Amino acid sequence: MEPAWFESVSRRAVRKTAAVAVSRQALAAECTETLLRSRAALLDLQKPEGFWCGDLLADTTLESDYILLQLWLYPPEEGGWRPPNWLRIQKAAQAILRRQLPDGGFNIYPGGPADVSASVKAYTALKLSGADSDSEPMLRARDCILRLGGIQAANSYVKINLSLFGLFPRKHVPTIPPELVLLPGGVLYEMSSWTRAIVVPLSIVQARGGTRPVPPGFDLNELAVPGKSYRLPRRDKLSLLFQGIDRGLKIWSDRGNTKVKSAAIRAAEKWMLDHTRYCDGLGAIYPSMMYLIMALEALGYPSDHPDLIEAVRQFDALMVDREGEFFLQPCFSPVWDTAYAAFALGEMGQAPAERLTRAADWLLAREVRRKGDWSVKRPDLEPSGWAFEFANEHYPDIDDTAMVLLALLHARASDPEAQARCEHRAVNWLFGMQSKDGGWAAFDVDNDWQLLNRVPFADHNAMLDPTCPDITGRVLESLCRRGYTIEHPGIRRGVEYLLKSQERNGSWYGRWGVDYIYGAFLALRALKQIQAPGTADAIRKSARWLAAVQNPDGGWGESCASYVHDHFVAAPSTPSQTAWAILGLLAAGESYYDGLRRGIEYLIQTQRPDGTWAEDLATGTGFPNVFYLQYTLYRNYFPVLALSAARRALGYSEPAQMAAGAWLS
Repeated sequence: MEPAWFESVSRRAVRKTAAVAVSRQALAAECTETLLRSRAALLDLQKPEGFWCGDLLADTTLESDYILLQLWLYPPEEGGWRPPNWLRIQKAAQAILRRQLPDGGFNIYPGGPADVSASVKAYTALKLSGADSDSEPMLRARDCILRLGGIQAANSYVKINLSLFGLFPRKHVPTIPPELVLLPGGVLYEMSSWTRAIVVPLSIVQARGGTRPVPPGFDLNELAVPGKSYRLPRRDKLSLLFQGIDRGLKIWSDRGNTKVKSAAIRAAEKWMLDHTRYCDGLGAIYPSMMYLIMALEALGYPSDHPDLIEAVRQFDALMVDREGEFFLQPCFSPVWDTAYAAFALGEMGQAPAERLTRAADWLLAREVRRKGDWSVKRPDLEPSGWAFEFANEHYPDIDDTAMVLLALLHARASDPEAQARCEHRAVNWLFGMQSKDGGWAAFDVDNDWQLLNRVPFADHNAMLDPTCPDITGRVLESLCRRGYTIEHPGIRRGVEYLLKSQERNGSWYGRWGVDYIYGAFLALRALKQIQAPGTADAIRKSARWLAAVQNPDGGWGESCASYVHDHFVAAPSTPSQTAWAILGLLAAGESYYDGLRRGIEYLIQTQRPDGTWAEDLATGTGFPNVFYLQYTLYRNYFPVLALSAARRALGYSEPAQMAAGAWLS
């Protein structure tokens, strides 16, 4: 017979266990209700063709550049500057002005501080659009720019753009020579895909564009800090070497052999035009598409030339002008959004099969079957993969390809045999695109020539496309869910890369999402899927870190400032980052029930009546410290993924049915 005190403790333990079970059951039921609402909302966003594509939001630099491009295309006349699309210019100016900060500047991510480059661009655009320099908003903007170091402190691309109009001394901006295309050894292909798509047309603009006129009396002298040098910054001896080369390039530009320079421009023109085929604009991204238009115009293409007409059409397609709303998107994200939406619905297990079939058919039709820039380093690899955008066949994206393969685990196409062949090619392509360090990058292999980060125009922080933990984690999860294990050498090298790249605090750097939460969630999902020996400590360490950075409201949030400081910087909770953290903790399998419960409750309580979530902060990364993104569908499909995983972990595989097994007991 047990003593009375033991019987009392046992009864309390039974009651506690029963209470936890009831609590789990209630939480699972709430997850189900939330998921049913979000499923309907997500399905409502699917297009009839089968894809999803949310708006992609950025900062004011896109609207600012748009106005400057109009000045290039429509030079001022004697009476001033009133181009035919003046109404759109005014809309762009209003869109810029609406986002002015209280201190007068303009930031590069919501909630962030004023950025000097974005502020200089905004001031220039507003002044071109007719804003009075002595008006209160312009005075505040000017004061802010001067506090931040003036026009001299702007980045190289701002200075280059302004120099094309005589608004910044051309002798003090980097020269980008068309001869880059002729350099032996594939130097151009040591640059990141987006950089090469930008610098080739920009080199033509610099070489052939001349100095374009501005409205009478227009200048930016008021933005210069008196006495501050306009020269390129001198960081170290290597920077001095490149500045010496830059001076030589300027001499060559003025006095070099005419035949060689003409041959270089012809080669750059051919490269540029070749890369506009089979895609929606050069590189299918805003900056290269803008410079393509300027380059064609600088080369003398008439306004009715088919290539120029198409370039303008593709660029204008990035414009959103609806119901009092005006903004430009940096690109489109249909493949990415479709893959994630289909995967989320598939993981939920409640999506109509016909809807997922439509998504699969749409995705299969967009498999890349031509060799792109990646084939320079992988000439024998059979083409496959998916781009980020509707059409961008020169640049299939490793991250998108891994995500599409995850979606196709659930989405079955109308032609199963065609789908199987497509998936086989894509898996082989992913393995073939692994870099020598064991990781995966976005578009290229071994794109890590650090010397290029020292060239004078490298301050946009995007010269290279190195491997990163977030993409590597997604690729590993995608491949392992198709049956590949640690026995495969590619998987083993990928795991070794993840273990080497883990931060001391247990997180992982996120290159394409903000930031350490994003990296941790993807690395943890990969390591859980692989279940390789020797990874348990890394997983536990990361789970402890995720639990430690939870916000008091139960959610998770991280600021883009993490990239500035090279460590986690907390921000208000967001649906997408909360979902990432929940997915990471669930993958870790750690006993953080209270934190997970509060995170799940945060998502349940912040869902709107229509089944969606609100998210005002940027959680996507374009170029760290330079350009950030708001994916407007992140707020909807990531919570679906997280709540679906949570419901399974709670022991419920069907909406109202209790399954056997305990969770985090």
